Amino acid sequence: MRLKALLLVPVVVASFVMAPSAAAASAPRLLINQDFPDPDIVKTAWGYFAFATGAGPTRIRTAAAAAPEGPWRVGGDALAAVPAWAKPDGGFWAPDVTQLADGTFVLYFAAPQTAGGEMCLGTATAKKAEGPYTPAGDRPLVCEPGDHGDIDPQTFLDTDGSRYLLYKSDGAPTGPPSAIWLQKLQADGRTLAGPRTELLRADLTAEMSVVEASSVVKTGSRYLLFYSADTFQSTGYHTCYASAPSLGGAFVKADGKLLSTDLLGGKVDAPGGADVVDGHIYFHGWLGGGRTARGLYELPITFPGDVPRLG
Repeated sequence: MRLKALLLVPVVVASFVMAPSAAAASAPRLLINQDFPDPDIVKTAWGYFAFATGAGPTRIRTAAAAAPEGPWRVGGDALAAVPAWAKPDGGFWAPDVTQLADGTFVLYFAAPQTAGGEMCLGTATAKKAEGPYTPAGDRPLVCEPGDHGDIDPQTFLDTDGSRYLLYKSDGAPTGPPSAIWLQKLQADGRTLAGPRTELLRADLTAEMSVVEASSVVKTGSRYLLFYSADTFQSTGYHTCYASAPSLGGAFVKADGKLLSTDLLGGKVDAPGGADVVDGHIYFHGWLGGGRTARGLYELPITFPGDVPRLG
């Protein structure tokens, strides 16, 4: 599971760090050759579990494997019921699962609220990683009116046991672009604690006003924040990272992309939604040259000198 980090001070990204070498040393491995977007991978004592954005009657897709490279077996719906605050047919996006100290598993997800329809973040709990998960509470965990929608939840557990939530604010066409935020969670994983901190904002031309799908890794002396940029339907959708001495900042964006259609030699179309777990980076990409399904891909990843290296 991802490491999680420390809340400190507001962040302004003002410079760049050197990007890793562009091309992966090995070809991406296609693990799930069917629609499995916005993947979240969880390592447990019983193997590996994956969760993805649902469609139709399936709210949250699941898959399982004994090893990180697979073979992966696609399962059923992780979310047992629709939360009281959410539209039943509005979609359930970009799940994240973490395990609490007492063994409880918590599922985080985005869904449109019944009143107003904007995307908000909710939680559900289960005794097993694969679920089924029961919605917690009758209100969203995060639903900031000024954000124009909150999506892409990801949790991060610091080495001292403190737990944090990262998520994206959508932004508005006439207002600030999207941003990635950090907020501390209480021990139950379902209650916010203290104010939130802005970690990253879409301030580069290539990002097309979009930063999303965050995932954090703690290396020897740095915190690396992986994120997607551009619009997900575009072939220009790509994955970048930023680096900081603590999760609170100041984050410095790498001077270049980590994953893109071009850098992967066209083998993956629009690689994004990355999740880094146990020496592997997992991400989705469009299948078959169309825009109807995104499969799950994987590459090995290491961090020599606190810099990500693929393959």
